[in-house]
Amino acid sequence: MAAEGRSRGERWACVDVPALPLQLLAREHPEWLDRPLAVVSEDRPQGRILWVNERAWRARVLPGLRYAAALALCHELCAAELPPASLTAAVERLRATLHTFSPGVEADAGEPGIFWLDASGLQPLERSLEAWAERIRSVLADQGFRAHVVVGFSRFGTYALARTTRGVRVLDAPEQERRAALEVPLDRLHLPAPVRERLARLALHTLGQLLALPPDELARRFGPEILRLVRRARGDLREPFRAEPIFEPFRAVIELEFPVAETFRLCALVERILPTLLREASRRGRGVTALNLQLRLDHDGPVSATVRTAAVTRDAARILELVRLRLATMRLAAGVVEIGLELTTRPLRHRQQALFGELAAREREAASRAFARIRAEFGEDAVVRAAVRAAHLPEASFRWEPITNLPAPTPRGVRCRSLVRRIFTPSRPLPHRGHHEPDGWLVRGPEDGPMVRIFGPYLVSGGWWAREVHRAYHFAETASGSILWVYYDRRRRRWYLHGTVE
Repeated sequence: MAAEGRSRGERWACVDVPALPLQLLAREHPEWLDRPLAVVSEDRPQGRILWVNERAWRARVLPGLRYAAALALCHELCAAELPPASLTAAVERLRATLHTFSPGVEADAGEPGIFWLDASGLQPLERSLEAWAERIRSVLADQGFRAHVVVGFSRFGTYALARTTRGVRVLDAPEQERRAALEVPLDRLHLPAPVRERLARLALHTLGQLLALPPDELARRFGPEILRLVRRARGDLREPFRAEPIFEPFRAVIELEFPVAETFRLCALVERILPTLLREASRRGRGVTALNLQLRLDHDGPVSATVRTAAVTRDAARILELVRLRLATMRLAAGVVEIGLELTTRPLRHRQQALFGELAAREREAASRAFARIRAEFGEDAVVRAAVRAAHLPEASFRWEPITNLPAPTPRGVRCRSLVRRIFTPSRPLPHRGHHEPDGWLVRGPEDGPMVRIFGPYLVSGGWWAREVHRAYHFAETASGSILWVYYDRRRRRWYLHGTVE
């Protein structure tokens, strides 16, 4: 294993906040702290295990297993989903904290909780690297995070040792780091579950055993992920250090001499100070993605509101339009005596001018701006789309996700008109159906007429792990030509209308 440093005096530190999603989940459920714990992709038997704690790992519950299989291995397993927004916010908070210890901090995009710090040149400034690493652990512990810190001579070497270190470890020489890293078990590294199982069947358990094999043969048998791991471990893959600078937030506060409640006056006050913040953001090469308003009311508590733009922008007129729409929908209990503004920004990259398809791009941008106006007026959950998910019940086979930008169209050839199935949530109970055919059963009322034909049954059963379900679905055609989607619940002994087909 070769050092991958850029110079002989270079030092690296890897901070491992082990299983960061698990630590966040344990905060939400402190009663699960002493039990096997896992984060799943979805709280369903088909969901995948993403992260596990030490107790679950000792029970052989490993990432990649199905939730149902993990429960079969460990009946005491506690698991839940973690919203991606919560994980992203935690990574940003940790990154900002680590920036107080080093000007160069990079968060691993593929493994949340892994951070690299540039520790070069810190020896003259710190009493010792051990004390510096201990201070990092102590500060993170005060914030409620358990962390381990390894200071060494290469990014991969410190990462591999951080996965097996408890506390702080400072390496004195590159050769010491290399020898220690060769003993790291492969199941402590971030490998896909099928690859990890295949390596274990071949009695490959440590990093040293893996590096002793020909890289080309490993790539042919195990794929490019193993080849990339080997190249990183040997120092052949020189990855750039992607340290993002931390900017002071773009904030401004306006104190008012007397309470103001009129929307147009509040907008005029925001318009007075917003250009100054935009100029500062532009000077740093950043654009606005959101504007947070903090309104302090006269003899009342503060009120906050956030407007999100359709894309990264510096256009004050568009931002003010969203602010105006949001303020128009707010009902303030008293006049405003202080207005606080804070911009959420991102780097603004210049887009290459397209020679073709310009009209379609403009139309999508216009749609995205329309979405932003709707969110500003009616709230963040006003613009959503249905995302398919694996589930045994129809009503659980999709979930609503926010949509910020209109995706590019991907037209496909359609030979016939597609039918749309509208699902009612919850299902609507139906009157009792007679036993004779045709029985003149009125499913929705006289406007549709009686049922004339019925197709089915199509059985759906399951839920033994929570609440058993047994349904017999049918497509019912009425005299008016409507096609209704109904089912008979055998446990409840009743018919339900679950949707329509259009």
